[in-house]
Amino acid sequence: MEERPETELISIPATPRESTPEIQTPSGQRSPRLAGQKSSTAWTPTSFISPRFLSPIGTPMKRVLVNMKGYLEEVGHLTKLNPQDAWLPITESRNGNAHYAAFHNLNAGVGFQALVLPVAFAFLGWSWGILSLAIAYCWQLYTLWILVQLHEAVPGKRYNRYVELAQAAFGERLGVWLALFPTVYLSAGTATALILIGGETMKLFFQIVCGPHCSSNPLTTVEWYLVFTSLCIVLSQLPNLNSIAGLSLVGAITAIIYSTMVWVLSVSQQRPPTISYEPISFPSSAAAFFSVMNALGVVAFAFRGHNVVLEIQATMPSTFKHPAHVPMWRGAKVAYFFIAMCLFPVAIGGFWAYGNLMPSGGILNALYGFHSHDISRGLLALTFLLVVFNCLSSFQIYSMPAFDSFEAGYTSRTNRPCSIWVRSGFRVFFGFVSFFIGVALPFLSSLAGLLGGLTLPVTFAYPCFMWVLIKRPAKYSFNWYFNWILGWLGIAFSLAFSIGGVWSIVNNGLKLKFFKPS
Repeated sequence: MEERPETELISIPATPRESTPEIQTPSGQRSPRLAGQKSSTAWTPTSFISPRFLSPIGTPMKRVLVNMKGYLEEVGHLTKLNPQDAWLPITESRNGNAHYAAFHNLNAGVGFQALVLPVAFAFLGWSWGILSLAIAYCWQLYTLWILVQLHEAVPGKRYNRYVELAQAAFGERLGVWLALFPTVYLSAGTATALILIGGETMKLFFQIVCGPHCSSNPLTTVEWYLVFTSLCIVLSQLPNLNSIAGLSLVGAITAIIYSTMVWVLSVSQQRPPTISYEPISFPSSAAAFFSVMNALGVVAFAFRGHNVVLEIQATMPSTFKHPAHVPMWRGAKVAYFFIAMCLFPVAIGGFWAYGNLMPSGGILNALYGFHSHDISRGLLALTFLLVVFNCLSSFQIYSMPAFDSFEAGYTSRTNRPCSIWVRSGFRVFFGFVSFFIGVALPFLSSLAGLLGGLTLPVTFAYPCFMWVLIKRPAKYSFNWYFNWILGWLGIAFSLAFSIGGVWSIVNNGLKLKFFKPS
């Protein structure tokens, strides 16, 4: 019997499995899939196409089925890309990983706001202070998980920015109205506050190091603000969010070290003789209520950073088998473990060391005011220097959304990426605008209670609403009730804390209270 030649089949080239194509960005970076990732063992619709299943089938048919498997996996998780994203600093580089996520989240989550937590304890006392701090920590950790999961809640769409997710949940116009102001303040307002804190800390550092040998004409506070702003502008020339991972690592390490040094140095010294742990008393119940609300606003303000969570996750590659939420959540868990190790000891140790004698500037000012002659100048100078390094690093990550907005407006109008000179111009402009706002409003960084109330929905309320509106859990289920209740509680607390912050400003005046060296 005559043998018939085997029919040759032309195999279809396998579709690349990387959902985010490799794009050359203006800064010369690429966004490839991370090498060496282990394949997931989770079941997928194409899991039946396995080597065991294919073994009895001839080679041509095996090629067709394997190619079909790759195609189906890609179709199952095909991300629609916006070409403009390849030109913007948040999304132009997508080679982030869990380590970068940990660095960025820790840098954004620990900062000068942790140093004023003992001030809140002075109004709340031991029990309510620790309880409110623990509840706020667990609450914001839950909303952080929500944001990480909602980054790719809709198949084929990545919400790379907080405002984009708000628009998807609340609608195009309402989402902008609800999310734009608090996120803009958390970016631009925090950058301005960092200039104030960083410049003042640099001044104190210089005076500690120089001591009695300082020149007769030292720099003024405003001039120190300008020095700090110039350093921030130089560092801000790094092109995108992934490129500042090293700075975020420096910021994270310095935050952990100076937070530990501040409370250890405080508790190791003798406490003031007139110390008391009773909450500060007020002549009327209304004054006591508003003071407590302002203190709770200070606690809420300690948990910032949710406005850059989606932006951090946007720097990671995402595929059907390796979604971005896995490394993001892994890095965030590590970061928030260390954040807890910084915030709780500072709050508890600071209140134990100074009680209700805690100045409004926080534990750093208390350490300088009460123990500047008891602690070696070297330790004090190192503590202040670490605060300066942390402020410089935090400025970069909180300014990145503002840089992204400037460049998005430019690229949408010109339909081309920003040149190096345009990009540098935007960053110089933002830095000096923040400087002039800081000079005009030097009390901005002392408004922790009010600002905590105004920006509280970004962290505690909006994510719960977004989960219900996008994920749509079963109506009247526990998940449905739980998120609605948390969301409306967050809105109610936001109003109460804001009123308490306004009351505190009216009664106590608008001023930054820093200790001056004698």
